[in-house]
Amino acid sequence: MTPESILAHGDELYESLLSRVPVEPLTNRVPGITIDDAYRIQLRMIERRLAAGESVIGKKIGVTSQVVMDMLGVNQPDFGQLLSGMVFNEGEPIDTAKMIAPKAEAEVAFILARDLTGPGVTAADVLRATDCVMPCFEIVDSRIRDWKIKIQDTVADNASCGVFTLGGTRRSPRQLDLALAGMVLEKNGEIVSTSCGAAVQGSPVNAVAWLANTLGALGISLKAGDVILSGSQSPLVPVKAGDSLHASVGGLGNTSVRFI
Repeated sequence: MTPESILAHGDELYESLLSRVPVEPLTNRVPGITIDDAYRIQLRMIERRLAAGESVIGKKIGVTSQVVMDMLGVNQPDFGQLLSGMVFNEGEPIDTAKMIAPKAEAEVAFILARDLTGPGVTAADVLRATDCVMPCFEIVDSRIRDWKIKIQDTVADNASCGVFTLGGTRRSPRQLDLALAGMVLEKNGEIVSTSCGAAVQGSPVNAVAWLANTLGALGISLKAGDVILSGSQSPLVPVKAGDSLHASVGGLGNTSVRFI
């Protein structure tokens, strides 16, 4: 893709974010678009948000389960940028009218105490560098019409980032086995999924190591204080005004979110 085309598609996705009017899949309109092209489009979209006054506060990891990888025809996760305008406190309602087609997923967030620079980062390195972990909800949203996405579409759209909430319970990841920690997700009081951390790359810790190494190969470090969303442990759950979700993670506690 030409630099001009990269800018145009990044601007298009940014304008879709503001207007809440979805766009047609890039993979239907840009023959031969690659994942590298998609990350360049993502960076342009992020540039527009930074210029509008937001700041980068971390990263999210997506496409962590084998089921989703098979669906998108890839063999590794993807990542997006977390921005200051995305974060909600626990208990703060989320306005669905400000999104296009929101879906929620429950996962574990990491807060780093020290920088992590790949390649060569191991799971043990992640544990040493992490200040705490907490349950969280990511509310993903797609600027691509009707969620008709391939991997290039979601990468270009900042890994379908919407907003996220951080739970109030914080623990050291060295005090529990996140691979074995069970998660129960409820929607409006009914259980919709049960899982454990092993569904995310064998462990959420492994997912963060993958991210550090992938970014390290690009000359980018994860920084102390960064928030890292390690990848969904639940199916995508469509949400609308009036819905509420509750997630419980074994050894880590609970978190809830409601929508208006």
